[in-house]
Amino acid sequence: MEVRQATAPASAETATTAELRERYLVDDLFADGEVRAVYTHEDRLVVAGAVPTADESLALPAADPLRAEHFLERRELGVVNVGGPGRLIVDDEPYELGTLDGAYVGRGRRVAFRGDGARFYLVSATAHADHGVAVFRRAEIEPVDLGDQRGASVRRLYRYVWGSGGHPSCQLQLGVTVIAEGSVWNTMPPHRHDRRTEVYLYTQLDDDARVLHVLGEPGHTRHLWVRDGEAVISPSWSVHAGAGTGPYAFVWAMAGENTDYGDLDPVALEAL
Repeated sequence: MEVRQATAPASAETATTAELRERYLVDDLFADGEVRAVYTHEDRLVVAGAVPTADESLALPAADPLRAEHFLERRELGVVNVGGPGRLIVDDEPYELGTLDGAYVGRGRRVAFRGDGARFYLVSATAHADHGVAVFRRAEIEPVDLGDQRGASVRRLYRYVWGSGGHPSCQLQLGVTVIAEGSVWNTMPPHRHDRRTEVYLYTQLDDDARVLHVLGEPGHTRHLWVRDGEAVISPSWSVHAGAGTGPYAFVWAMAGENTDYGDLDPVALEAL
């Protein structure tokens, strides 16, 4: 588990490309037979990737930065399978997850993964209560249609854990957005969350495709070129938006002071 410190807005404005990638890009989460993780002090989020192989279970281990006997001793967990079919195991109970299906696992439970070809993306936040276990099938979730063709921003948003109206959580919000064929923008106009950190994991990209991800304060934005399976950490002061060179989807996850999905600060295009 890699540990990253919180950052100030000025650090992004003056950073080199290499420094931006080191601070905000998570580019090595998925490795066969491993669980890899990044602990960020931005709202103490943990993002991780678990890639089981063959027929053996891959357990979610504790890590020194958590100072806990097991991973979810004081945390809750969101899971999205960004690979082929796999199995999430919670306290010995199996849950089948297809591509872009999700799950929520409450505080205190033990978790493992199975499925050769599955790739599990994990997001964890600190938790003060147990909100059980829930599975979200993308095919069964009513999507929210956003954007328009004229703005090249047609997309479908699938909310899995999202506060009022969705499955309860202590902090975590989680879902998937799928960009329509022929559109490129994932969040435009952009916004910020003054009271929450958000992380985007880009997925379903072709090997030769990329997303240009925009970050930073309005008026001082920077960018990163992102591949399939890479994530970007967005502190509360940063916008987060992107445009792809081909079809893609992304997993969005937030944690912070509240669980109101609509708690955001719109940024007008002229402010960019």
